[in-house]
Amino acid sequence: MKEAFISKKFSPESEKTISLVNAILAEYEDQGFRLSLRQLYYQLVSRAYIPNTVRSYKNLGNLVSGARQAGLIDWQMIEDRGRETVSLSHWNSPGEIVEAAAESFRIDKWKDQPYHVEIMVEKDALSGVLEPVARELDISITANKGYSSSSTMYEIGKRLAHYERLGKEITILYLGDHDPSGIDMTRDVLERLQTYSRVYSPLDVDRLALNWEQIEIWRPPENPAKETDSRFAGYVVKYGESSWELDAIEPLQLANLVREAVRERRDDDLWQEAIEKEEVMILELRKFADTYKQNK
Repeated sequence: MKEAFISKKFSPESEKTISLVNAILAEYEDQGFRLSLRQLYYQLVSRAYIPNTVRSYKNLGNLVSGARQAGLIDWQMIEDRGRETVSLSHWNSPGEIVEAAAESFRIDKWKDQPYHVEIMVEKDALSGVLEPVARELDISITANKGYSSSSTMYEIGKRLAHYERLGKEITILYLGDHDPSGIDMTRDVLERLQTYSRVYSPLDVDRLALNWEQIEIWRPPENPAKETDSRFAGYVVKYGESSWELDAIEPLQLANLVREAVRERRDDDLWQEAIEKEEVMILELRKFADTYKQNK
């Protein structure tokens, strides 16, 4: 929703950019996505509306902040994944919580599947794009925020060990930047998950993005690779001095990469059986809620 807190005048050029921002946000809202500021920036860069520079990014951030405060951009259409408030849910009656439970009730639809699949993404900002897909596919997603902490890796490792004992084939679908550290993180994820899970086969870390072949096809905006990165020299030998961010890729492309990778590993007959079983249980909860309300 648009809500004004200040009165502010913008130059004709800024008004044009604000209109473009609203058009892009509306486009992705229709697809079911909210963008981070970084993703919005790359959309404007890739469409040749603004240059790909640090100054340009800062200018956009200032403009968007001012336009939101002036009531010209919807507050809810740009998300900040790093600063979220956590609070308890509240209910007016027991019947209301049963209704809510019916809406959110899910069984483990992968229980009888041969695979256990999870998503890991380098940046927390992009988990907002991938979380809806993860919910749709009933799989877990972890935002690493760069090189993941030992605590996070330990917890995931123990979870993978559990599924390995159940006879599952394990796949981690990994998405990260194409830069010196971003490339190395795939190796790091595999090695540390093998260490903490004590599973050495068939643990598979499938790097879905960003890969060199995708960069050649999609041509996302590039940035200089960080020379201060300890892996810079080895990276330059293979890929040159440019790097590419995952944020620059169309959200729908990332979502479809995950969908395709999961469906390749999913038994559709078992999936449909689980859906039908879940639907029966949800119906039971709704009937219980209706009966409770009628008796009040």
